[in-house]
Amino acid sequence: MKDDSSSEAFEGPDPILEKLRPSKIENGVLIPLKTTLELRDDHHCSRVLITRAPVKMVAAVLNEIRILVPEEVVKGMPHLRRCCKCSDLPAHLKTQFMNDTPHSRQIHTGKSSWVYIMIGLEAAVPRRELIGALSKVEGMEECGVFTATIPVPLFPPTSQVQAALWSGHFWPTVYRKNNPLGPHPSMVTRATEEITDDAPFWMALAHQVAAKTNAAGYGEAMGACIIQRSSNGSTRLVALAGDARWHKQSKAGCTGNPMAHCVLRAISMVAQKLVRAENRDGEETVPPILEFEAFQDAPLVDDEQLVFGQEHPSPDGYLCHGLELYMTHEPCVMCSMAILHSRMGRATFSKRMPLTGGLSAEDRALGYPHHPHLSDIGGGHGLGLFWRRELNWSLLAWEWEPTDACNPLLVGPEVHV
Repeated sequence: MKDDSSSEAFEGPDPILEKLRPSKIENGVLIPLKTTLELRDDHHCSRVLITRAPVKMVAAVLNEIRILVPEEVVKGMPHLRRCCKCSDLPAHLKTQFMNDTPHSRQIHTGKSSWVYIMIGLEAAVPRRELIGALSKVEGMEECGVFTATIPVPLFPPTSQVQAALWSGHFWPTVYRKNNPLGPHPSMVTRATEEITDDAPFWMALAHQVAAKTNAAGYGEAMGACIIQRSSNGSTRLVALAGDARWHKQSKAGCTGNPMAHCVLRAISMVAQKLVRAENRDGEETVPPILEFEAFQDAPLVDDEQLVFGQEHPSPDGYLCHGLELYMTHEPCVMCSMAILHSRMGRATFSKRMPLTGGLSAEDRALGYPHHPHLSDIGGGHGLGLFWRRELNWSLLAWEWEPTDACNPLLVGPEVHV
């Protein structure tokens, strides 16, 4: 994005942003991160038991199934059609069942009056009792009760295309316009559209503070900024922080102060603003006298101080609830969990860190397959921490692919961000 067009993302002049405006603001592409579930195998299959019955007997058959099979088994796979016509079967199943017996060929001839019924997971169905019960249903005893097991996808499809593919390979499948493996597609699309216009500005700002703190010798070339986006689309800059792991810290034989990573510093600055707002009408708080402040969350460069001096636009609520975070690099596992615990709403990073990052779900080793110390470094291992079912918070996250002008300053692949 060019300098003159970047102002379109903001309504009215903001003196703070005008002072901080980076010299170069370039366009980029926002790529939504995939969850760990979305990146596993295309589908996990399990075997289900099916039967067939004349159309007029379907209701009676379903009643018998409900008596013998637990309700959670019957309703456990809503993405699969319960009943399907002979003509709707996948071609290979139709061929298989049609050639079983002469009666089967008759069932599949012309406009069939028979319907196939999915009963449930094979392991959860008492097959012998079921056959005994179905054989008592009128019309089922003539040619014996038909049963077969087939593989089906255990989890719902994530798109209409995938549902159609599964319908042709397994069993008629329904796409219910949701994503059981991650954030809803419409939510991701809407959020991406909301941040597209001004994301270049915030990313450029994060790069700018990263360069300044790095040039001052405070830390690695990494930066982060936190903004608040209101319902009408307006934005306010809440925190801006570069890395400070080497501030008051020797570089000899260590990786620096982990509590001074740029993400932790930015979140801590938001916290300080909230405390400052709470104490506005009370007594002044006296900062503790410490020999060494681990977080190093006091502003170190002029850009940080300029933003830190501004009050939080809405100091009510929990820490970073609903705020947006823009980072030059993918945060490490520690910082990724701090992002979750602070209840951040959205996160965007520019440079993926395959060996140390915690947000992405991709296999860590894919980024540096020939790295000599890969096995010793460890890292995120594809944790995909931005969206996991077992965690009590999730957020939307993107990878930002910039033009050359906004590429992050180089750091080693083993560096924790």
